[in-house]
Amino acid sequence: MRKLLALAVLLPQIALAETGYYMVTTYDVAGQASIDYKYWNAHFKNGGTVASPEIGFGYGVTPRWYTELSTQWVQSNGRHTRNTGIEWQNDFLLTQGQYEVDVALHTLVERSRRREDGYALEIGPVLQAQLWRTQLNFNLFFQREMDNGEDNETELAYQWQIKQRWKSWFSPGLQGFGEVGKWNDWLPSKKQSHRAGPAFFGQAGHIKYEAAYLFGRNSGRAANSFSMRAQYLF
Repeated sequence: MRKLLALAVLLPQIALAETGYYMVTTYDVAGQASIDYKYWNAHFKNGGTVASPEIGFGYGVTPRWYTELSTQWVQSNGRHTRNTGIEWQNDFLLTQGQYEVDVALHTLVERSRRREDGYALEIGPVLQAQLWRTQLNFNLFFQREMDNGEDNETELAYQWQIKQRWKSWFSPGLQGFGEVGKWNDWLPSKKQSHRAGPAFFGQAGHIKYEAAYLFGRNSGRAANSFSMRAQYLF
């Protein structure tokens, strides 16, 4: 969802930065706990950078339910770092291999550190399919800010991923993310955000990791972005 940034000068329409840079996938991780570190940055073509580290704790409550509580920070041009709030993510597996495509329901609630900014909500389907060694993902999320005194709309964001399973410690792939504006009245194409690029994934012992470098538009502005995620599993 939205990072609820005070950095509106750089990102006036930044949408849910977490799910704008990190894929939500469907896995049975019952009984598995994790320390989850995430980081992304965006370098705008006409100057200015924004970066955001995040740390959380995740747990597979049942074979169908994954939950994670996290907190984030945001940084503008290498300084002015501040905490933005907390998030509670819950994902529910609806199918587990009985169909060609696995389906899950993703939910996310964000509470801004500044009480006047209110809450942000995100919900939507998570789809995953396997073609031999190739994993395909596509997600569609509805996002809305609430209780911040503004006239907010429900907005639409998407994610896609192609991952080629090669080695457990290294698998190459592609990722793409985007936001199109109001779910039933999209923004003009020049104001939409679409970014995609190469990604890699792997696991070594208790460490699971992924990273991507994305090209395209962020909040309607040309930018190159880097994202990474590292989980310590136990």
